[in-house]
Amino acid sequence: MPIQVLLIDDHEVVRRGLRDLLTDEPDIEVVAEASGVDEALAVAMHVEPDVAVVDVRLGDGDGIALCRELRSKPNPPQCLMLTAFDDEEAMVGAIMAGAAGYLLKQVRGQDVVNAVREVAAGRSLLDPLSTARVLDKLRHPPEDELGSLTEREREVLELIGQGMSNREIAERLFLAEKTVKNYVTSVLAKLGMQRRTQAAAWIARRDR
Repeated sequence: MPIQVLLIDDHEVVRRGLRDLLTDEPDIEVVAEASGVDEALAVAMHVEPDVAVVDVRLGDGDGIALCRELRSKPNPPQCLMLTAFDDEEAMVGAIMAGAAGYLLKQVRGQDVVNAVREVAAGRSLLDPLSTARVLDKLRHPPEDELGSLTEREREVLELIGQGMSNREIAERLFLAEKTVKNYVTSVLAKLGMQRRTQAAAWIARRDR
């Protein structure tokens, strides 16, 4: 059976290029396309692709949040994120959302083909230069710094570690989204971090 692929990108020219590139391969079949989040979720109700190639930034929403939702389905596809932007925060967010691969659109066409095969086989594939920079910037705060967090701040930190957005945390803890934003700011300041994805990645490693 060929690898079945769902293409999700809000630019028709990009989708067409990816489709032509992938369908030239005898072991890959593009079974569906979507231009945004809502369309992708509707399509995913009728097809079960092996791989979803997802643009990080979509016109009607967030490709990373879409990846998380696709990965929560009973027979989830492997998500290969493609982006034109070298964004370290987005890369960590994609990893936390369950993406199996993350590539810049500047890569060669054959690299995309190889990436589809890699993630379909259950292997992870991340842009090596971006990965090196992200890992270099992640910091390990001392355990005693957690002692400075209030009980509520610890709850927020744990939910950040689960990849939840401020809105999702607000719904879970029955708080206003603005209140959660203030808690996140306080947590990052106390832990000496600049981005929530640093906290999420650290929590993920700490809980292993």
